[in-house]
Amino acid sequence: MMTIEDLKALVRDVPDFPQKGILFKDITTMLKDKEGLRLAAQLLCERYADKGITKVVGIESRGFIMGPIVAEKVGAGFVPMRKPGKLPANTVSESYTKEYGVDTIEVHVDAIDENDVVLLHDDLLATGGTMYAAYLLAKRFNPKKIYISFIAELEFLKGRELFPADVEIDALIKY
Repeated sequence: MMTIEDLKALVRDVPDFPQKGILFKDITTMLKDKEGLRLAAQLLCERYADKGITKVVGIESRGFIMGPIVAEKVGAGFVPMRKPGKLPANTVSESYTKEYGVDTIEVHVDAIDENDVVLLHDDLLATGGTMYAAYLLAKRFNPKKIYISFIAELEFLKGRELFPADVEIDALIKY
């Protein structure tokens, strides 16, 4: 039976990507392993099965991998949060600073409402800039609750510290 440690071992380290000095945690090696993918999906779904999630918001682009799987398994809809110009209808946006520059994310104006319980999902929590922008963007819709999930977290970068203490943040794998 595969464990969290087995999942961790499936993640590949890529030195100097996307720039020199960064050690990139590549989850594609975990995703291509059928047991790794199955266990990661199962664990994420178990963690959120009883939370009343109505929308899973996947952050571009790796949040689009597990996000729809979790949404389907917990009985929720899936909402993509994307880079500018990728969504076809009216959007709202949030800009943020990340490890290697400034970026913006957008979501459709009708994607979330005040009756929703939202799970924001992405592959990795590093410095937290991208997810914090996603959190601020989702908060504009005044949903009932916002949860945040990741496949992996780089704890030494302290990305959690950006978020209010009452926000539940979870990661399957911690480094």
